[in-house]
Amino acid sequence: MAKTQAYTGVEEKTALVREALRALIQREAAKRLAKPGGAQRGITAAPARR
Repeated sequence: MAKTQAYTGVEEKTALVREALRALIQREAAKRLAKPGGAQRGITAAPARR
């Protein structure tokens, strides 16, 4: 924990855990969107303009 606090500069443990969770969620969301067909499931394309 001390190593992570020194690296990030965040001293409060609660804030450090919050930042770690935020980073994990961002990373996993990026992985999901990077997959082939990684858009939202069940969504339909917008109609083409004429």
